[in-house]
Amino acid sequence: MTTTLTFEPLRAVLRGDLITPDRDGYEQARAVYNAMIDRRPAAVARCRDAADVVACVRFAREHGLEVAVRGGGHNAGGLGVWDDALVVDLSPMHSVTVDPASHTVRVDGGCTWGDVDHATVAFGMATPSGFLASTGVGGLTLGGGIGYLSRRFGLTVDNLLAADVVLADGSLVRADENTHPDLFWALRGGGGNFGVVISFTFRCHDIGEAGVIIGGPVLYDLGDAPEVMRWYRELLPSLPEELSGWICVMTVPPAPPFPEEIWGRKACGIVWCYTGPHEDADAALEPIRSHGTPLLVGIGPMPFNVLQSAFDGLYPAGLQWYWRADFFNEISDAAIDVHAQFGAQLPTGHSTMHLYPIDGAAARVPDDATAFAYRDGGWAGVIVGVDPDPGNADVITRWAKDYWEHLHPTSAGGAYVNFMMDEGQDRIRAAYRGNYDRLAQVKHRYDPNNLFHVNQNIQPAAD
Repeated sequence: MTTTLTFEPLRAVLRGDLITPDRDGYEQARAVYNAMIDRRPAAVARCRDAADVVACVRFAREHGLEVAVRGGGHNAGGLGVWDDALVVDLSPMHSVTVDPASHTVRVDGGCTWGDVDHATVAFGMATPSGFLASTGVGGLTLGGGIGYLSRRFGLTVDNLLAADVVLADGSLVRADENTHPDLFWALRGGGGNFGVVISFTFRCHDIGEAGVIIGGPVLYDLGDAPEVMRWYRELLPSLPEELSGWICVMTVPPAPPFPEEIWGRKACGIVWCYTGPHEDADAALEPIRSHGTPLLVGIGPMPFNVLQSAFDGLYPAGLQWYWRADFFNEISDAAIDVHAQFGAQLPTGHSTMHLYPIDGAAARVPDDATAFAYRDGGWAGVIVGVDPDPGNADVITRWAKDYWEHLHPTSAGGAYVNFMMDEGQDRIRAAYRGNYDRLAQVKHRYDPNNLFHVNQNIQPAAD
């Protein structure tokens, strides 16, 4: 490993802290959300501003160091850290500035979506994001951004207006539709391949009534899952785009607000979010409230950021995670059989499978308009084996792999890059379909030596 002395010139020019293995706080600084990832970087630079990021990138180039970039640290494969690398940690950069008049928000690269929602919902607005408030803005955005608002307002990248980026040569540029448009195209789904994004500017939308939406979970007995999934796959495309819901197999958490009599029960759940006028909510939600014999109907009014953060307490940082994922054009009968089989085998209380819809506004964007390529309509699926105990790592990994291997033949082929672990170049190509070659050309222009390769890596095109 590079010695601590090597980093003294960098430490001298940074406003933020530079944490090396000999310094207090190193163990905390190298930790990421997925505790199954245990890597020891050479140093963690906790950057406070653009100048710190520029200094880190230039230092890494000059000294031939690996570079890893960390925003929220939620990445499935733990790619915000790397052995012997210089970690460019953006977490101290977390300011959010809302412009209510223009319906825009400028967000630093170290923010979480909780930071953003706190600022925007106060003005009755939101920008499409994901499903957990603790997720980092940078990682989710650069991978595409599927969330509660996607049916109505598109993906996060469809609402990205500009990005400030530190490139591999250490320069700082602004990318938007008119300036560096090829880079702007690639950032909208191409991951962290093209530079360190230090700020994002997003379009915001009015939601609900003063930011209050109507949403929450509806849970069914796992034995009802096949019928519920068939009903859901037919119902969802017919719903108004103000209403979206993602479906899962799960174990009911043994904690409030879930009723004690269903704690620990395996279930099929749908989490709904209605963002339209409240006077129209009853009509929109009627087919949901009237269907089947649910164990729980937990739908009610709440600020959007309350729904967005509802599962953060169940999934704190430091759990063991193993992820597998695919896109699905449909929820086929064959797939439903697999979900029923492996839902019954959920190995731990935190392990689950989710299917997130990609239709409505998200599906109306052409496949080649952004780097995110799966616009056919359908779902982004993810299987996660999760548990606090490292002793269960093998159990949750085997369940997730077996589940995925049985389900993959029903998929569209590729997966959402934000849900992928280290799965090889063929899987990365499949994630981008016909956009991969264009991404490789952009990579060659902005990072020809592949400095930014600790990611779902797009190889630079040859000269």
